Amino acid sequence: MTQDDADSAREIVSDFGRNPKNKRLEVRMPNESRPSDVSTHFIGKSPEFNSILEMIEAIASRKCPVIITGETGVGKEIVARKIHLASDRAGKIFVPVDCSTLTGQLFESQLFGHVKGAFTGAVDNTLGFFRAADGGTIFLDEIGEIPFELQAKLLRVLQQRTITPVGSTKSYPIDIRILCATNRDLKEMIKEKTFRTDLYYRLNVVNLEVPPLRQRKDDILPLANYFLENQADFYDEPLKKLDSNAKKLLSNYAWPGNVRELANAMERAYVLTTGKEVKPASLPFEIIITDSPAYPKHELPTLDEVKRKIITQTLEFTKGRKLAAAKILGIERRRLNRLIEKLDIHS
Repeated sequence: MTQDDADSAREIVSDFGRNPKNKRLEVRMPNESRPSDVSTHFIGKSPEFNSILEMIEAIASRKCPVIITGETGVGKEIVARKIHLASDRAGKIFVPVDCSTLTGQLFESQLFGHVKGAFTGAVDNTLGFFRAADGGTIFLDEIGEIPFELQAKLLRVLQQRTITPVGSTKSYPIDIRILCATNRDLKEMIKEKTFRTDLYYRLNVVNLEVPPLRQRKDDILPLANYFLENQADFYDEPLKKLDSNAKKLLSNYAWPGNVRELANAMERAYVLTTGKEVKPASLPFEIIITDSPAYPKHELPTLDEVKRKIITQTLEFTKGRKLAAAKILGIERRRLNRLIEKLDIHS
């Protein structure tokens, strides 16, 4: 890629990123990095985690397409980046594209580029993400979200390994590694005729499934400690550690939002912890209330019982200081006082 092409790739991403409808789109040029970049770190020690590492090692040096599957938030993009970094393309560009944001003319223009005057608003030539990724890796996230009528255009590019910008008759050869990810069942989509069979078999040479966090419990605490370390580095402060009760809560929680939810929970816990130890009261409400042994599985607590539990634990954490407790709970002190009186809480 020439310097002009690299600058053009940056401009494409910059313009696309300014559109509020687009949730995430990033091009990382070679040797660019940012502090505490979790996208290049893969943390864990469970057997499932080690199996993923073994799979990455086996396929990294190959050129075949890979579909990475798993629930939202499990770290599919992290796996894609690890494949890229372990390959012979590691020094080249990695281009992640959120396919759920690409529809109609935007799909062709952003992926394949366009020439000046190709349509209203096309004031300059653009490379498109496939040409920007030439020599490196393109990561098509949420591949199942591409509209059916546009999948044929993607298939043609994959088969021919050439790109024709919108409004142009000239084709450009490309040399890229294609990685995809989805949290949807593509085989079921094929049955429903919302995903092309030929595109599926073109992409699904290797399927790498990333298990949800609840199925790899041994990874929870290493990840939690890693995110706390990131926060300490970010704020340039001493490290804060989880106390035994917080560890128990984190380990027992089901983590429906997976690694992404854990990262958010640790950021919240860090900023709400004033001491050296992260205690349960600093954790999100939904994590704390999962530890309710007093209630049989068939008997759910009432809303007042849940409120009483969380307020009591927060007051214990703040040593009875109501203003501090109100800040942690995200409510005004007057409302906290009313709840204390209503729920008959003795602080």
